[in-house]
Amino acid sequence: MGDVSGDAAAGGTKATILPIPGKRNILITSALPYVNNVPHLGNIIGCVLSADVFARYCRLRGYNTIYICGTDEYGTATETKAMEEKCSPKEICDKYHAIHKEVYNWFGISFDEFGRTSSPQQTKVCQAIFGKLLENNWLSENTMQQLYCDTCERFLADRLVEGICPTPGCEYDSARGDQCEKCGKLLNPTELKDPRCKVCQTTPRIRDTNHMFLELPLLRNKLEEYINKTSVAGSWSQNAIQATNAWLKEGLKPRCITRDLKWGVPVPLERFKDKVFYVWFDAPIGYVSITSCYTNEWEKWWKNPENVELFQFMGKDNVPFHTVMFPSTLLGTGEDWTLMKTISVTEYLNYEAGKFSKSKGVGVFGNDAKDTNIPVEVWRYYLLANRPEVSDTLFTWADLQAKLNGELLNNLGNFIHRVLSFIAKPLGQGYGSIIPDVSDADSHGLTLGLAEKVGKYVDQYMESMEKVKLKQGLKSAMAISTEGNIYLQTAQFWNLYKEDKPSCNLVMRTSAGLVYLLACLLEPFMPSFSQEVFRQLNISVERHMSLCEEKGDIERAKQPWKILPSGHKIGTPEPLFKELKDEEVELYRDKFAGSQAQRIVRAEAEAEKLAAQLKSTNVSGSGKKQQAKSTGSKSKAAVEPEITITRLDIRVGLITKAQKHPDADSLYVEEIDVGESQPRTVVSGLVKYIPLEEMQNRKVCVLCNLKPAAMRGIKSQAMVLAASNSDHTKVELVEPPKDAIVGERIKFSGFEGEPDSVLNPKKKVWETLQVDLATNADLVACFKDIPFTTSAGICKVSSISSGSIR
Repeated sequence: MGDVSGDAAAGGTKATILPIPGKRNILITSALPYVNNVPHLGNIIGCVLSADVFARYCRLRGYNTIYICGTDEYGTATETKAMEEKCSPKEICDKYHAIHKEVYNWFGISFDEFGRTSSPQQTKVCQAIFGKLLENNWLSENTMQQLYCDTCERFLADRLVEGICPTPGCEYDSARGDQCEKCGKLLNPTELKDPRCKVCQTTPRIRDTNHMFLELPLLRNKLEEYINKTSVAGSWSQNAIQATNAWLKEGLKPRCITRDLKWGVPVPLERFKDKVFYVWFDAPIGYVSITSCYTNEWEKWWKNPENVELFQFMGKDNVPFHTVMFPSTLLGTGEDWTLMKTISVTEYLNYEAGKFSKSKGVGVFGNDAKDTNIPVEVWRYYLLANRPEVSDTLFTWADLQAKLNGELLNNLGNFIHRVLSFIAKPLGQGYGSIIPDVSDADSHGLTLGLAEKVGKYVDQYMESMEKVKLKQGLKSAMAISTEGNIYLQTAQFWNLYKEDKPSCNLVMRTSAGLVYLLACLLEPFMPSFSQEVFRQLNISVERHMSLCEEKGDIERAKQPWKILPSGHKIGTPEPLFKELKDEEVELYRDKFAGSQAQRIVRAEAEAEKLAAQLKSTNVSGSGKKQQAKSTGSKSKAAVEPEITITRLDIRVGLITKAQKHPDADSLYVEEIDVGESQPRTVVSGLVKYIPLEEMQNRKVCVLCNLKPAAMRGIKSQAMVLAASNSDHTKVELVEPPKDAIVGERIKFSGFEGEPDSVLNPKKKVWETLQVDLATNADLVACFKDIPFTTSAGICKVSSISSGSIR
């Protein structure tokens, strides 16, 4: 974590990074995103974001690291898109390369080089590798039958053909000529049933054409030796091993590496002058050519297997091309290439009720995320916490809301803000922004216990990250924040400050050390968050953010009271996260429903409707407008009831069952009898305040007419009312008398009326009334000093006076 006794900022330009003998040299690539569309969130988590997290982690550890990526620009999909947009393939590539770069910049992706496969360097490297394969007799020339469209007067490349998938049991009617999007099987266009030209929709015919093939069967022994050795040494993920073995089991076949296209790397043979390389031959070579754009000494990275470790990140549909095709290509050259050591593969991230799809425009795209005004660190956190490492996962707006409000705001943000804001208070109330001096922690059992737990979580974090188990690494880091909150709550620092100042000094300096540690551990996941925490700590990011064993950072992390020096002055604390409200979630869910095309139609319809309304308003006379406005106001006032406490349906409930939420450590799921035929399911964020055993068979006050909301996949049908003290460190349930009748409505003297059936979130009824719900000096729950009353008496809390109820 670096020496934090001084604070001079590091400066200087970024030097080219080359492998250093004796150091750990890490070369990282992520699958090159195709350049014919805007990347969606599934693309981002599957490739560039996951690789970015690992690259940032490696840099924190002091490893000599570069991260290479770029846009994949050649092939049929680009030509097709160019036809759609009536421009040249190069113009399409220029346009979408800039869009991709802008999206990744916003997401904070730390490429060392983000290049393009349409570069002169790509042609040079690709043709050189082809030449070696030809020289070593790993290539063959064969005549193959290919679909030809007489209407378009051209051979149809794979992606210009669609038809019915020939795989038994699949028979998807829009399978592409290279791969079925539904079952994933790789295809040749002539295998499709009822093929059709994607451009003109006519039926093509089969014609002979000559192509070059990579003889994979002849390379099988070399390939299997590499796979058997490296899949173990590199701890390949199970999904990568399964996908690779499926190819090997099916039997390797000669693979065509040329295509009848114009847009691509030209084949350097006279008889093939009108052909280019197949995109899946040249695209992985893009990793090499983009590195050659980064440095002329690229061979020190790519032809240095003894000193360089290659880590590659991708979605599951790209696996065979990286574990079979690309290694076979490099092995066939006979040169000493740096071959992939570790492959990190993600399954699919699905969207609400279906799949993300670039071609169909379904889901949230990179530019959409930016336009929501939800901060980038929230998007990064959500995608990484939901990373589909072993199975498909689901993006839902309700889950994003739950993770932001529950994990980032109430756990992480709450811990950091409590610590720093207390230290920043003036002397007599806090520490005047100065980290206090402390005696040794040897005699403070609570702090030693915390240090032991933190040490275990740091070890778990390191182990997970080294194995590229990013999701588990994030979970271990967040667990330290949870422990920090428990530590503060148990220590009751606000009392210690008055009663035992030396102990309070230790607790606050230890907690400040945890804030620093969390900023370091979470930097790979949320770099902008960590930069802001360091700003609030008044510490330079460039100089101090480190997790190097040689510097003693790891051992120091296990003694958090030693991380920040006494006398260090912190900056100005500010809240780190903002609550995402239900109405915002509904807005986003509606806004991003359907495909991009459908959204455009909706937006145009709304614009036309608005224009018609404006036109109608302009035609009307001013007197009529004023009259309509006046009449409308009266009508609205007549139908909109006054906001009073009677609109809330608060009842006596009995918790018949309570358990931990299966997907959220901070939430309980309760079954509550509120006097209806079936108990209601309620999700409450009470785990860190009330033990599970105290939640069982307990009478509570339940707000029954809030709009149901999903919380981490479980719909909550009501809300349990609880009181909290001023700094939200203590929470207690509002309890009816023991003899109160389950299901009876809580009454307030002087107020009569029926409740709303369901509170309209847009009317802010609950939010308006909640500010006047509190406990009094006698611990009685009140609305504006009027007690919560049942047939058996008033409702109270155990010990919190003047507490806010919600």
